Amino acid sequence: MTGNLASVHASSLQKQEVRARLPFLVRARPYLILLPALLILVGILIPFGMGVYYSLTAYALNRPGSLDNFVGLRNYDRMINSSGFMNSTTITLKYALSATSVELLLGLGIAMLLNRDTLLAKILQTTLIFPMMVAPVIGTLIWKLMMQPSVGILNPMLNAVGLPSLQWASVPETALFSVVLVDVWMFTPFAALILLAGLRSFPREPFEAARVDGASLWFTFRNLTLPMLTPYIIIVVLFRFMDSLKQFDIIFAMTEGGPGNTLMTYQLTAYRTSIQYLRLAQGLPYAVTLFVVIYITSQYLVKFWGKAQRRAAGYSS
Repeated sequence: MTGNLASVHASSLQKQEVRARLPFLVRARPYLILLPALLILVGILIPFGMGVYYSLTAYALNRPGSLDNFVGLRNYDRMINSSGFMNSTTITLKYALSATSVELLLGLGIAMLLNRDTLLAKILQTTLIFPMMVAPVIGTLIWKLMMQPSVGILNPMLNAVGLPSLQWASVPETALFSVVLVDVWMFTPFAALILLAGLRSFPREPFEAARVDGASLWFTFRNLTLPMLTPYIIIVVLFRFMDSLKQFDIIFAMTEGGPGNTLMTYQLTAYRTSIQYLRLAQGLPYAVTLFVVIYITSQYLVKFWGKAQRRAAGYSS
């Protein structure tokens, strides 16, 4: 027993000596790898902590001395009891759910169509990323010009196929549809490429066996493709739903939250209250609430993604 302890101690000393002889950069490599992540974390936590603190004060940008006036949760109580809170909540969820659902369905359809080894599929895969290369504000301004009733091209295209003209973002009835349309055009390629990568990663043997057994396309899709594609679907939902919840640039460039309060999401309400009206402390609760919603949603989706991955790998749980 004593001999074993002595050999373990000698081995430990030997490892320490070898580690000490290594160059400093080699020994510091694990810490250098973690350093960027640590810097990003600190860069996120400091502004977030300041935002939470400011939301507990009466700070206004035109009254710098009001930062010392601590009011606790009064701003959150004012936000919840305000007339625009439920409207902002409804619009934020409607936008996120609509954009994510349409992009997922269209992306899945496009990915299934492009999952072929043909020249046309290869060309379309390359051109598919073009909308993602356009800045959201620039893309929105282009769509805004196309939606103009007088000089735009969308209404003449609708009239050419027998459909009536639309007022697009000019009226509350179609404003949400207009901004979601821009979001779908811009980010459906992201969903399609992620799902296409998932389809390309599937093993061929189960699909060949199903084809030999005479299984229909719907049976193959429901029992083979969809279960194995579920982890990739969750990735698309995770990224697109979180991004849609905090969408700002498309809505702001299209209508600035209008007409009226039709498109006043959490982000737009926080911006208008904090920056335009200079009441920073009253606008920050919307941003903090949005962070909490995104955090809870992402945690749930990440757990669901882990379960879906285990099922796709053949594990029962």
